[in-house]
Amino acid sequence: MQKKHMRGDLLLLLTAVIWGSAFVAQSVGMEYIGPFTYQTIRSFLGAVSLLPVIWAANRRQKRAGTYRPMTGAERKKLWLAGLCCGLALGVASMFQQVGVQYTTVGKAGFITAMYILIVPVLGLFFGKKVPLRTWGCIALAAAGLYLLCMKDKLSLSMGDGFVGLCALGFSVHILVVDHFAGKLDGLRLSCIQFFVAGLTSFVPMLLCERPLDMGNILAAWAPLLYGGVLSSGVGYTLQVLGQKETKPAVASLLMSLESVFAVLAGIVLLHQVPSAREAIGCVLMFVAIILAQLPGKTIEG
Repeated sequence: MQKKHMRGDLLLLLTAVIWGSAFVAQSVGMEYIGPFTYQTIRSFLGAVSLLPVIWAANRRQKRAGTYRPMTGAERKKLWLAGLCCGLALGVASMFQQVGVQYTTVGKAGFITAMYILIVPVLGLFFGKKVPLRTWGCIALAAAGLYLLCMKDKLSLSMGDGFVGLCALGFSVHILVVDHFAGKLDGLRLSCIQFFVAGLTSFVPMLLCERPLDMGNILAAWAPLLYGGVLSSGVGYTLQVLGQKETKPAVASLLMSLESVFAVLAGIVLLHQVPSAREAIGCVLMFVAIILAQLPGKTIEG
């Protein structure tokens, strides 16, 4: 059993590394194509990359004699869930992709991780309980965010603001997934939501950018493949496998390390070294993220 948990922990740690370093791919991709083009192609690649995984899972179930075709009602619920999850994911990802153009990957990683604190607050509106410690964590994270993002004139940069909206969007996405995904096939749901997310950014891509510039798209092949196949397809699959073999609290803790790896990747690959003030802000936010995932007393909204 201990060996099984260790394997799950390692898979989730690898997931955090992939997701954190994906911020570098998103930033580098913007040197060649616009944010909506990147997001559209990345999402479609994520959906396509999951198709062989779904096929392999079905084949394994058939060999084991556990395969059961979906009923019409289950299929309808799956597509409804995929539509809602995909819209939330698409909007959140577009805010993130636009924001990455105007801020560092380290900042983007830490601000995005604020969803861990925003989710329980939004849950109050749905009658969900919030750990009492979370309120202190929110105050601590706000202090860290101030040091990380605020300038001398007490104003957020445009990029920081967009990534902040992205964190809010991902919080909504998590709540939507929580509502729908209890009895649905996770791989199929993810594949559909990636496809819908791609469609969400497809129209802005046509209206605002030059999506038919194949030269630039081909020049961005590496960031696109990393963001689409590795970050979306492989990263999601590792998350699913890892969460089956470790405790939920440990899983969320390991995946929150995404923000740390985003900073490290920015330093190593893009030479985006944070200032002392920004580093202190990162530490405060990371402590808040860790503490927010510990059990504690709850209050109801």
